[in-house]
Amino acid sequence: MIFSKFAVIGIGRYGITIAKSLSQKGAQVFAFDVKEERVEQIKDDVAFAVTMDTTDIKSLISQNITEMDAVVIAIGENFEATVLTAVHLMDLGVKRVIVRASGAHQKLILEKIGIKEILTPEDEVASAVREKLLNPSILSFLQLPDDYEIAEIVAPKGVINRPIKDIQFRNRYQLTLVTIKRAFEVNNKGVSCIEQHVLGVPASDTIVEESDTLVIFGTGQNVTKFIEINEI
Repeated sequence: MIFSKFAVIGIGRYGITIAKSLSQKGAQVFAFDVKEERVEQIKDDVAFAVTMDTTDIKSLISQNITEMDAVVIAIGENFEATVLTAVHLMDLGVKRVIVRASGAHQKLILEKIGIKEILTPEDEVASAVREKLLNPSILSFLQLPDDYEIAEIVAPKGVINRPIKDIQFRNRYQLTLVTIKRAFEVNNKGVSCIEQHVLGVPASDTIVEESDTLVIFGTGQNVTKFIEINEI
């Protein structure tokens, strides 16, 4: 596990699912909510839970929030509190701030204030959020039965500029490389931009490039092992 200390702010249905999911994977989870009854509901499932108004920057500082590897804001019903909490976390220099948006307008506002990682109910489920928190190299994730998954990951440093046949996905890592998504510079009506395209079934002599996204199939444990070994 690469990251292991998280805070979840807002313990509604969405927040409590993420907090429990992270705890079940062995992460140290700190849960915060302004409502005491929600804190009581989660306290036995996480490392620490406290009733707190996170729009108060002094309260955030008192909980050593800057020591967290990531903070998830899942307040939901109070967008003003979401924005103010997010601004405080960024001002304090928290490593990763992940915020849930309830719609396109909220997402736009969060982008404008500088939030890079935004969750939407339509395209995020707790298991995917958990995996991306535990390992930021995972861009997207589909859970399959028996602990198998299909994951899109940033090409780790250790495989860049190497042909696929030398990486030995199956023999060394018990993984299958499904395909590669590669970034290409294209000209769109006179404007240069970057587009990502699928290479299809990669040939054994295909060289992995720095901007590639690898789509791999295997167990969650083997996916994590592959990333950790090759990120060194």
